[in-house]
Amino acid sequence: MSETQMPSARTRVIREADRGVYDRESVYRILDEGFLCHVGFVVDGQPFVIPTSFGRSDARLYIHGSAASRMLRQLKAAVPVCITVTLLDGLVLARSAFNHSMNYRSVVILGKATLVDDPVEKLRALRILSEHILPGRWADSRQPNERELKATSVLRVPIEEFSAKVRVGPPIDDEEDYSFATWAGVVPLEMVAGKPIDDRRLLAGTDVPKYARQYTRQRSSRIT
Repeated sequence: MSETQMPSARTRVIREADRGVYDRESVYRILDEGFLCHVGFVVDGQPFVIPTSFGRSDARLYIHGSAASRMLRQLKAAVPVCITVTLLDGLVLARSAFNHSMNYRSVVILGKATLVDDPVEKLRALRILSEHILPGRWADSRQPNERELKATSVLRVPIEEFSAKVRVGPPIDDEEDYSFATWAGVVPLEMVAGKPIDDRRLLAGTDVPKYARQYTRQRSSRIT
């Protein structure tokens, strides 16, 4: 049985409260399927929201970027952050334009990002980030050198205060609109990998690795 995390006053879903999901297992499945997170923070009263890749290890989320970037420079000071991840599963077309919606799974994490100083954890975190996006690629690539590691910052965010919100299912129309003669239903959406394209400077005889040739983003089990 998955651990249940009671939402805080800040993470409890208010609008469409029945869509709120608060157990770690469900939240982890959403995070592990996502590629991109958006990191929100405030600098001198100005809000910023920056997209970046991420990786998860147990109850820790790792993000990284250039040590010179605005986000990384600010977050080193352990300022409060809001991290969001959203997966879009379908367009929900109702009979009424007002009742159109989307099927989605989303996660919100609140916390403070801290700089990863330990070189062993930093390298491990970078591997986690790489493997999160494309399993098998890290071992097949040139490893980061000292200059690259110095120019890169890695931040750790504990997954402690969080919630998820999920919408699944068909459109919900007003009762009187069910007699309206227009198509209604769901247009499913999913991420599909195309055929790998060789780099023009690829060494002769280098084949596309299996992890790229057969790449697929496994969909997690739907939350109902």
